[in-house]
Amino acid sequence: MSNETLFFICGIALAVSAVVVSFIGLRVKSFPGKLGPLVVLWFAILVGCSMTFAVLHAKDEDKAKAAEVTKADEEAEEEESSPVEGAGEKEPAESKGAPKPETGAKGPGGTLQLAASETALAFDKTSLTSKPGKVTIDFDNPAALEHNVAIEQNGEVLAESETLAKGKTSVSAELAPGTYTFLCTIPGHAEAGMEGTLTVR
Repeated sequence: MSNETLFFICGIALAVSAVVVSFIGLRVKSFPGKLGPLVVLWFAILVGCSMTFAVLHAKDEDKAKAAEVTKADEEAEEEESSPVEGAGEKEPAESKGAPKPETGAKGPGGTLQLAASETALAFDKTSLTSKPGKVTIDFDNPAALEHNVAIEQNGEVLAESETLAKGKTSVSAELAPGTYTFLCTIPGHAEAGMEGTLTVR
């Protein structure tokens, strides 16, 4: 039986006992009489048990949270290493994706500024606009959690920056007029809000 369950049992028993004793006290004038010490002992036991199991339950929750944080860190490390292993696959994707818009990518392009939130899974902007041509996104990540920024269109990654924490990097791509998505490719980050719309016109 978990500490949480025992805590609730003791708490309920304490509440019920208080109601019962109050009811008997109102009905029987001589109560508690000789039973006074037993009543006091009973409540002392219930209060002591409730406090003990409350503390143990709090410790269990702390351990569970610590385990979740550790698991999240391990998954982040695995995801960090997997792009390195698949770097050979992503580079061709970038080289294949970039030529597609080349015919209409002539133009001055532009350099855009983007930053990650230091405390939340979010960028400081949800939309960016640039002229066609070579578009560069200068990315600043002040957070201890690793992020990156990629340019994507129709589910295909056209360019992607390095993944880093507490640092700056950039990503560039030759873009034709159209609508693109900029996002963090670390699993779960885009879904949490780290994405936006890049309009090239």
